[in-house]
Amino acid sequence: MAHTANKEIRSAAKTANVRLWQIAACLGISDAHFSRKLRFELPANERERIMEIIANISSQKAKVC
Repeated sequence: MAHTANKEIRSAAKTANVRLWQIAACLGISDAHFSRKLRFELPANERERIMEIIANISSQKAKVC
């Protein structure tokens, strides 16, 4: 079964070569918790925050956050 929830986040992370664990670290949560959160559609404000984190990690490959 393909993941359909939060497809935009998953696609952006993959395109930017950012790992989900890196996003989780910036959010201050475990990678397992973050993966569980992605099972269901996130609120718009949380999606925006995660997209910003993806952009930041992508532009600063030396740092995680």
